Amino acid sequence: MDRIRINGGKKLYGTVKVSGAKNSALKLLFSTILAEGEHIFHNVPELKDVESTISLLQSMGSDISRDGKTVRVMSKKPKSFEAHYDVVRKMRASILCLGPLLTKYGEAHVSLPGGCAIGSRPINLHLDGLKALGASIQLEEGYVVAKAKRLVGAPIVLPFASVGATENIMMAACLASGTTTLDNAAKEPEIEDLANYLNKMGAKITGAGTSRLTIHGVDSLKPSEHAVIADRIEAGTLLIAGAITGGTIKVENCNSEHFEALIAKMREAGFKISSDKTSVSIEKCQSWKAVDVTTAPYPGFATDLQAQFMSLMLLANGTSTITETIFENRFMHVNELVRLGAEVTTNLRVATIQGKPGGLQGAPLMATDLRASATLVLAGLAAKGETIVSRIYHLDRGYEKLEEKLKSLGADIQRIK
Repeated sequence: MDRIRINGGKKLYGTVKVSGAKNSALKLLFSTILAEGEHIFHNVPELKDVESTISLLQSMGSDISRDGKTVRVMSKKPKSFEAHYDVVRKMRASILCLGPLLTKYGEAHVSLPGGCAIGSRPINLHLDGLKALGASIQLEEGYVVAKAKRLVGAPIVLPFASVGATENIMMAACLASGTTTLDNAAKEPEIEDLANYLNKMGAKITGAGTSRLTIHGVDSLKPSEHAVIADRIEAGTLLIAGAITGGTIKVENCNSEHFEALIAKMREAGFKISSDKTSVSIEKCQSWKAVDVTTAPYPGFATDLQAQFMSLMLLANGTSTITETIFENRFMHVNELVRLGAEVTTNLRVATIQGKPGGLQGAPLMATDLRASATLVLAGLAAKGETIVSRIYHLDRGYEKLEEKLKSLGADIQRIK
C-alpha cells in the first residue's frame, strides 16, 4: 500500500485549484440510471470513489469512458438490477442507486452499504421515504430488495436533514406520478447541483438548497450535459493547509459561500481571509487563538471539516472544544494526533484540545478514514521532522492528488509506492 512522507515545517505559498466535488460527482453518475442514452459530465475528479461508482454502473450494463475530467455515460437498461456487495461495501454512496433503479425499472436489489467506519449511519430514512412513495421493501441476506409498479408522489417529512435520504428520495420522486413534497430536506450545495442536473434532464424540482423540496413527477427524462461543482471540503482542507503552516495561499475554482462556516471560524481564530465566489485567500499568520466548533448540517460547520479544523487547533493559543453532532464515532484520528505530541482528550462526542504552538513532532501515523487521513497530512505539514502516513487509500477515495497540490505550494511531501 502507498504511504505519504512529509518533512514538516515548510510554509506554503502560491495558488492551487480545487477539483470537482466528490459528493456531487457520485450522485450525478447514479442519476444516469434515470434516463437511457448518453450523459456527459465535466470537472469529474479522479478518485477511488468515482472509480467504484463507474464500476458499479458498468456492472449494470452502462458503457462509460473518461477523457481527462470529462466522463461520458451511455446508460442502458440494466442487465441486472443488483448492486453487488463486492462493490457497495467499498463506498456508502452506492445506496444512491436504489431510488433511481426503483423508480425507473420498478425493481432494485442493493447490498447494504459500507464506507468509512465513522458511525452507524443507518439507511432507514432512505427506506422510509421510498415506502412513503409506495415501494415494497424487504431486507434479505444483507440486501435491500425493493419493488414498485410505479411510485406515487406523497408528502414526506425527514426527522433529520439527511443528505443521502434527500438525494435518494428526490431522484425517485422525479419519475413518480403526482407531486412529492420533502420537508426538512438537506440543503447542501451538492444537492442543489444534483437538482440542477435533474432539471436539465426534464425533471420538475423546486426548492433545492432550502429545507422544502417540491418534485412534480414526469413520465420520462432524457440525458444532458453538466459540469460538477467545486469540492468545498477539499477547498477548506487546502485553506487549512496554508493556515497551519503559516503560509500565504490562494485557493481557486471554489465558491467560498459553500464553506463560509469554516472561514468564519478561522477569522475568529485570527486569520486574515479574503474571498469571493471563485476563490479564497489566506495571509500568513504566526499565532492564532483557540476557538470552539460544533458541527451541524449545512450551512453549519461541516462534519467533513471537523477533523481538519482540529489539526489547526492543536497549534492554537488556548484551549478549544469540538463537538460532533452528526456522527458518533468521528474522533478516531485523535489517537494518531497524540502520537505527534498533541494534547487532546475526548468524552463521547466532545473533544478538548490544549493548543501547543510549535509543539508537534513528526511520527509514523495510520489513517482511519477519509477525512482523518487529510487531517494527519495537515498535522504532518506543521510537525517538526518526518511524518509518514500509512493506509492512504482512504485519502485517495476523496482527494485528487492532494500530495501533488501541496507540493506545488512548497510542501516537502511525497508518495511512497
